[in-house]
Amino acid sequence: MKLSISEETKKNIVPYILIAPTIIWYAFFWARPVIHAFYGSFFDLHGNFTLDNYKFIFHDPYFLPAIFNTFFIAIVSVSLEFVLAFGLSLLINMRFKGAGVLLFIATIPMALPFVAVAAMWKAGLATYGWLNSFLYHVGLITKSGKIVFMSGAKWPSIFLIIIIDAWGVIPSMMIILVAGMQNLNEELKEAGYIFGGTKFTVLRKIVIPLLKPTITTALILRIISAIQIWAIITLMFGYLRLPTLVSQLVFYNDQRAPADPVYYQRSLAYSVIVAIIISSVVILYLKVSGSFKSEEEA
Repeated sequence: MKLSISEETKKNIVPYILIAPTIIWYAFFWARPVIHAFYGSFFDLHGNFTLDNYKFIFHDPYFLPAIFNTFFIAIVSVSLEFVLAFGLSLLINMRFKGAGVLLFIATIPMALPFVAVAAMWKAGLATYGWLNSFLYHVGLITKSGKIVFMSGAKWPSIFLIIIIDAWGVIPSMMIILVAGMQNLNEELKEAGYIFGGTKFTVLRKIVIPLLKPTITTALILRIISAIQIWAIITLMFGYLRLPTLVSQLVFYNDQRAPADPVYYQRSLAYSVIVAIIISSVVILYLKVSGSFKSEEEA
């Protein structure tokens, strides 16, 4: 007996068939390690159930500073990057002569890996680095008055990281925003001007609301990336000098675990905590921004 499948059934099945490879890939390469980390974080080296891994983290003197540093860097960095990226996007979207060249120059930092960025800025911010040399040659400082950028103080170090991170990440956020702006319906903006709206009014009441999905995407990606910041900090300042959540995780896994395997279990617990924090922040942002709507509202 030959079974026939209706056209409607085919339309319903096809999307699931198309996303099946992605689901399989995530199940094997993402879900499995996540489950392993979550499961392993509740056991000791002998396979006994324990909460000691989490107790160690919550009593770790670096844990609270790591949370504070992570969120302070993330909030300030994301806010600064969004404002600057949005301004550059508006400028490039004006499509003036030379906008393509500006876009090319602005995206250069995005092509550099974090290791290269950290090495370049570390060399520049050294006492006898290229930044002090430049300031000296343009007459802004004297030979004996070189600025000690990497003095070791907490707040200067944090703001240095924010500036360096913004320099490298603004291009990626800018490209997302530029893509969203170029897909806007120009007729809606023109209608706003016809009805007497100023450029600021059109931007606030037409452009930004229409860009909300694009802005949400850009901010979520950037928030996740900002909370996971560690590579630049570690390459410039080493471990423990400016602890963040992910840098502590890497420290326990790469530096402590080889000598003492118990730190591997503790790094698993740290990874679970980081995953919960990132997921909570993203869900909270989606709730606050109104991206999640109830069925009645939809």
